[in-house]
Formats: sequence, structure tokens, C-alpha cells
Amino acid sequence: MTSPDAAERAWPVAGPEQDLPTRRAQLYDAMGKVNIQALWTQVTDLMPGQPAPRAVPWLWRWDTVLPLAAEAGETVPVGRGGERRVLALANPGLGGLPFATPTLWGAMQYLNAQESAPAHRHTASAIRFVLQGRGVWTTVNGEPCPMSPGDLVLTPSMTWHEHHSGADEPMVWFDGLDLPLVNGLDAGFFEPAGAEYLDTAGPPVESRSAALYGHPGLLPSVRPDTDRHSPLMVYRWEHTARALAEVSAATGSGDTELRFVDPVHGGDAVPTMRCAMRRLAAGLRTPTTRTVGSSIIVVFAGRGRTVIDGMIFSWGPGDTLAVPSWCAVDHEAAETAELFVVSDAPVIEALRLDRTEVRGDHQPVTGTWDG
Repeated sequence: MTSPDAAERAWPVAGPEQDLPTRRAQLYDAMGKVNIQALWTQVTDLMPGQPAPRAVPWLWRWDTVLPLAAEAGETVPVGRGGERRVLALANPGLGGLPFATPTLWGAMQYLNAQESAPAHRHTASAIRFVLQGRGVWTTVNGEPCPMSPGDLVLTPSMTWHEHHSGADEPMVWFDGLDLPLVNGLDAGFFEPAGAEYLDTAGPPVESRSAALYGHPGLLPSVRPDTDRHSPLMVYRWEHTARALAEVSAATGSGDTELRFVDPVHGGDAVPTMRCAMRRLAAGLRTPTTRTVGSSIIVVFAGRGRTVIDGMIFSWGPGDTLAVPSWCAVDHEAAETAELFVVSDAPVIEALRLDRTEVRGDHQPVTGTWDG
């Protein structure tokens, strides 16, 4: 406890001639010296009437990102920067941080032909959505997972993982991590593997987890080693594409969304990130919706536009869009479009913070985003 004498020394003596503004200024000065802040001066910032995200809606174009990634492939060895050649998508509203939203890391990773990225593990969970190239595999806790365009590969929290190319061409994939969330909780750990861990067995034909858990509606008697994440490490595009087509035909809907889930326990494939694939029919405009929580959208195929808080963002294959929390959002496909979406929805729902609002009409368009 502070002694009475110390308290008296820290507090200015107010004479009867001093007015309230002067006394308040002295109060704030004294509070600042002992690291105390007044709620009444910042209550609007701390508790706004609705979410007021610092992140801004933003679009990273494939024809901008890919040449930069290719140049990095020629000039930057894979061992630089977390042992990966990764171009982080940095939202300009976040003050220079390398995050796409306050809770999600989004990036493009570029692996050259016949190149390997060494094994490591970290607290942050990661997903890989393949955009271009073949002949690469990711090894997760010793299990090799071949990668092809449209495949989703998981590297859950604290699983050893490494990347290898047996191809004659580079591969590019989207990386999504819950790194900002983990760092914000001061929960992050990182550990590189020893050289002896490197997988040199050569390209695999299929992953073991896909052989065990990749069959719709069928579970083996083999139980997974953990319930902390999906036991299925790779979700194949051929299965996703077939499901999108069949569900769309069965429902007659021009807006079909499928969630990637844990086939054993039924929840999200990754506990902290929701991964989904969405197919939009040509000419469809979705309802204008606000949702608590942020997301990243990667255009796998097709062209169209997304309206966010009145601004038009036109997109095509490979483009990546950051959508902050509680923005008014709707999509319109100019041709059949397939969108990969990763969001922080599982965390929002676990904290009982989820809220969605759907407008009765489409939001008005007020401008076009030009970057």
C-alpha cells in the first residue's frame, strides 16, 4: 500500500481559487503518473454502439501477388522468415501488423520445384488451400498428404509439418492461421525440428488419414489419437466439387455453402477457424448480411463482385478479400463462382458473441474500391 505521505506527494494541492477544469487536468495528470485511466473519457471507444473494427475491407489481386511471390521464389531462400517463403496479406487498417484481420493471418506461400521447407510446429493452427501447381506434399506428424488445386490441408496446433516438392513447377497455396488470436492471448509457442526429422521418403500416393476418415458417412473402428482437431488432414477437391454440385442440384439453390468438418466429432475441422466452400450461380446476388466476426475469402474460380459497406470489390480467380466484423456484405457472381472462406466463427460462437443481421433489401452501392 502507498503510504499517506507518498500519496500526498503525488497529489497536487488544489487551492480555493482553482476552477474545476484545472482540478480535472491535475487529476488526469496524477492518474497518468500511476498508470490509471478514466473510463469516462473513452467509454465510446471501449464500448461502441456496434462493432467498430480497425481492419478495413481490402482486396489483394492475384495478378499483383503472384509476380511478387515468383520474384521471392527467385531471390529469397526458403529458410528465411519462419522457415517459409510466405507473403503475408497485411490489412492497412491494422497499423502495419502482418494480419488480414484482427484474428486471422492470411498469406500466399510459394514453393519452388524440387524444394523442401523444413519441419516445425507452433501453437497457431494452420490451413492450406491450394491454388496452383501439383506434385507437392505436406507431411503432418509424419503423415504425407499430397496436394492439388482445391485441396484443403490441415496442420493443427502443435503438429509437426513440412512441405516438399517433387514437381517441375512451383506451387502456390493460401495459408490461413489463427496467429493473431493466439498472439493476442499470449499463448504462442514455436519449435523447429531437428534435421533428422526431415521426410525424404518421396512423394506419396495417398494420405493415411484420408484412407481412414475420408469416406462420406463411414467411420472405421480405428479411433483418432486426439479429439482436439479433425483426424482428417486433407480434404480433396474432387469430393468438395462433387458435393457442391449434388447439394446445389438437390436444393435448387444458387447459393450453396459446405463446411469442412471433423468427420468423427462433428465440429469444425479446426477448432478456431471455420473453413467453407461456397458456390454462387451466375447472376445471383446474395442477401446483404452483417455478421459478428471476420473472414477471408479466396476466389478459387469464377468472377463477380462483393459489396462491402456500399463499396464494390470486383474479383476473379486467385483474388483474396478481407471482410471485417459487422460489415454489410453481399456477393454477386458474373459467372459460376467458387469461393473458399475461412473465418473466426468457431471462436465467436464459443464465446456466445455470435450475431447475424440480414437486410430485407440489398444495400445501396456508393462507390467502387480501387485500392
